[in-house]
Amino acid sequence: MTMRRVAVIDIGKSNAKLALVDIEELAELSVRKVPNRPLRTGPYPHHDVEALWTFILDSLAELSRQHGIDAISVTAHGATAVLLGENGSSLALPVLDYEHDGPDGLRSDYEAVRPPFAETGSPSLPLGLNLGAQLYWQSRTFPEDFAAARAILMYPQYWAFRLTGVAASEATSLGCHTDLWNPEAGGFSSLVERMRWQQLFPPLRAAGDVLGPILSEIADRTGLDPATPVLCGIHDSNASLFPHLLWRQPPFAVVSTGTWVVSMAVGGKKVALDPARDTLVNVDALGEPVPSARFMGGREYEILMAEHSTDWNEADIQAVLAEGIMLLPSVQRGCGPFPNSASRWVAPRELSPGERTVASAFYLALMTATCLDLIGAAGAILVEGPFAENGVYIDMLEAATARPVIAQTGQATGTSVGAALLVKRLRPAGPSEGLRQSRADEEWNVYAEKWRTSGSRRLGQ
Repeated sequence: MTMRRVAVIDIGKSNAKLALVDIEELAELSVRKVPNRPLRTGPYPHHDVEALWTFILDSLAELSRQHGIDAISVTAHGATAVLLGENGSSLALPVLDYEHDGPDGLRSDYEAVRPPFAETGSPSLPLGLNLGAQLYWQSRTFPEDFAAARAILMYPQYWAFRLTGVAASEATSLGCHTDLWNPEAGGFSSLVERMRWQQLFPPLRAAGDVLGPILSEIADRTGLDPATPVLCGIHDSNASLFPHLLWRQPPFAVVSTGTWVVSMAVGGKKVALDPARDTLVNVDALGEPVPSARFMGGREYEILMAEHSTDWNEADIQAVLAEGIMLLPSVQRGCGPFPNSASRWVAPRELSPGERTVASAFYLALMTATCLDLIGAAGAILVEGPFAENGVYIDMLEAATARPVIAQTGQATGTSVGAALLVKRLRPAGPSEGLRQSRADEEWNVYAEKWRTSGSRRLGQ
């Protein structure tokens, strides 16, 4: 069976979408989107999986009628797991929103049992950003409900399960700052054994494995061919990385932008990762450890631009550079390379909307450059997602790193295309790329160095 048109279920933290990807043209043929807003009812904030499920089925039916679908792949954000109940279809507990602060209430107890960074490559993070902390908190706070769980599924594999009835575990989601995975050993961490959770995790499968055809009721509901195969699925940042693993020779780095800006270094310099600065080890689709660093750049951009125009002109750039207008870290505290620092504007006067926009883009680029430096990134830098469209961000990132930055502004790569390419796993060559002309010069370099010096002074704050 030829698999060319792949429907990708892409569950992001802020938005969910279903994209139909043509993997021969490396293009999204059609996209459906919906906001992904947690529910505030029940025992804690949780994801509205039934609303998402209705959106998924309706979108599959529509795209199947309009274009035809050969296969289905799934990608989703990390730090999220689903506890399946007794009958395998209900939930033992609602799907916790990782921004809930409940797990912090048992932080000291959890720190006593979690494995060291050297074992997991997973830093200690606040809220529910460590999936192990979520599970620990749920097991202690709702012991009877947790005891009724018959399986723990990572988020991409939950949607694949609902489509096929086949439960699986997968390494890219397990290896994303969960405390549950040992990247070097390629297996579960000592925490899973210590908490006796081994039997709750289904068998391990590769991201590109076909779990099975869709269930008959899914075929009836959507009009899809009952033989439509469903892939196991992949963590979203690793979906962005996957095409480059197929097409590029290391060293290079991929910056996946969205709610989180995740920087991943392939074949870079050997460095000691600093867990206190939100560096970590991800696991790629081939099962290999990938030094990574992150900050909540998309969320920060939303905060910075709320009720402000995002228009700017060249005069705004020159004013920001000449007057040293800058935003120092961090807008979103508790994560990123400056987790303990409160953001502060350095500005001699009230800023125009354009100046604020430029300085904010510079801030995001310099935070990204810091992350790349922390993980020993080398070679070309590939920027995926919304920030790839921001020319000021791209130019400052190039000035700050002194390396070529390639903005992936087309549809040839990205989360959805990466998840779709799991169908083929091999491709002889990637899309053609042209380096854009950067406007960055020595003045930009001076600005970047001044920001770095100011930022390093704020590390202990």
